[in-house]
Amino acid sequence: MPSSPSGPIAPTAPATGYRELLRNGEFAGLYAGFTLTVAATTLSGFALGTIVNQQTHSPFLTAVSMYGATFATVLGALTLMSVADGKRPRRTLVVLQFLALAGVAAQAVPGLPLAVRFALLLVLGFFQSLGTGTRMGLLAEVVPGSAYALARSLMNITAGGTAILGYATGAVLLRFLTPQGVFVFAAVLTALALAVVAATVREHSIRLTRRPGLRQTWTTNAALLSDPARRLLLVNLWVPNGLVVGCEALFISYDPAHAGTFLAAGSAGMLLGDLAVGRLLTAGRRRRCAFALRLLLAVPFLLFALHPPVALAAVAVFLAGAGFAATLPLQERLLELTPDPVRGQVQGVESAGRMTWQGIGAAIAGGVAQYLGPATAITVVAAASVVVTLVCADGSMRRAAVHTAEPGPASASSS
Repeated sequence: MPSSPSGPIAPTAPATGYRELLRNGEFAGLYAGFTLTVAATTLSGFALGTIVNQQTHSPFLTAVSMYGATFATVLGALTLMSVADGKRPRRTLVVLQFLALAGVAAQAVPGLPLAVRFALLLVLGFFQSLGTGTRMGLLAEVVPGSAYALARSLMNITAGGTAILGYATGAVLLRFLTPQGVFVFAAVLTALALAVVAATVREHSIRLTRRPGLRQTWTTNAALLSDPARRLLLVNLWVPNGLVVGCEALFISYDPAHAGTFLAAGSAGMLLGDLAVGRLLTAGRRRRCAFALRLLLAVPFLLFALHPPVALAAVAVFLAGAGFAATLPLQERLLELTPDPVRGQVQGVESAGRMTWQGIGAAIAGGVAQYLGPATAITVVAAASVVVTLVCADGSMRRAAVHTAEPGPASASSS
């Protein structure tokens, strides 16, 4: 299949709708596998967070256990992310899904020491980062360029909806099963994701003219990070998002009885935000709303300084969740600045960095909560997210873009 263009996306709504996208069998397979993987990851994180909270009563360790896998994603971005643009991406994705299945199944072993569980968490994060890059590289091959933002919007919406169901299901399952039983449930979902991808996605020989590996990964990453506009885009994609996820990582410590409610509310807000921004707004309007959405991502969490009632806190978390839609216009801009031959790796690096900052945010929030308490920590970390957003405002992004040359054939081949 010919590569889709990576030039500027026209500021008009794409003609393709969600139904038309899902009629594409390969996209439907990637989408279904992604959905099952998100469900499994949600259940696994909830189960592991519950185990760690029960055994340690530590806000820091609980927060890290829920989002600690994201620390390992940076290892994938720095070492082997170029496999996302290899000659056999379908085979790569299937192998990575199988390794993820083995890791989730291992977490279901009763009596596993916490040190081993955290080690498994890091290994899974490494495989997850490579899988994300490979999946996004395939996505850019199986849908036309004009439908890319819509496809990402649908996947983001589904991630939010699946997380809602996952957290709700996890809370229900824990009433009847042990956390190890929830891990078994997650392993079954991971196996289904593996089967769907293997059955529906065909092989694509895409993009790279040189062998994937450590050197190729570093060369492309150096080209990506040497550009001021792309650097600032990545900061906006990574840091405010990651700090707000740190706020969410404290929900179990803040209110164990209602943590599932807060997590579901945040996922519902994410679903609604991605639906509205990705489906109803043109590319131009998405860009104009990006700064406001990045502020919305963090400002509602400042309410936690007042220890609000559960219903009001849930509304605040819901509103903040809608702010995650700011990633869509930023991802569109990053795609415009990315040469075709390295789209998978660049998208993998973006995703890995975003997930790594989620782990950093969880660690920062957990560390602050260890000394100041969960409510104060949520407020402090949310304020830090607002400060970063203001410092990296749209005007700064436009000034950085002035120094950016559009990537030509030379950059594509050298990257």
